[in-house]
Amino acid sequence: MECKIKWTGAEGMAFVAETGSGHLVTMDGAPEGGGRNLAPRPMELVLAGTGGCTAYDVVLILKRGRHDVRGCEVSLSAERAQTDPKVFTRIRFLYRISGKNLKPEAVARAVQLSAEKYCSASIMLGKTAEITHEWEIIEA
Repeated sequence: MECKIKWTGAEGMAFVAETGSGHLVTMDGAPEGGGRNLAPRPMELVLAGTGGCTAYDVVLILKRGRHDVRGCEVSLSAERAQTDPKVFTRIRFLYRISGKNLKPEAVARAVQLSAEKYCSASIMLGKTAEITHEWEIIEA
């Protein structure tokens, strides 16, 4: 996996990342750090990527189990250390899974498998952060 990050210039603290798959993502800093607040912060993207990683796992596990999953939303809230490096110290994952006749055991297992085996992003962040997982099923 590769990624190239390029500073957009002297007028702020914005950067463009080009991923190995050829996609572009813009990042910017907060105004108090010299940024112009034009894009997400890098650590917000770390959190968003982690949410995408686990959501992908949960949906794939449920689909492979032939469960009628129709929606998946993961809300993440994180706390960071007060001093540098300001690593994540606590992250709460809340999954809202919608579908038809989803079994609580199947959803719980999908979340657990993602958390313990498949989601490399959340497992990596678990080295510095206390992570909790909650889920609810919404009948579709």
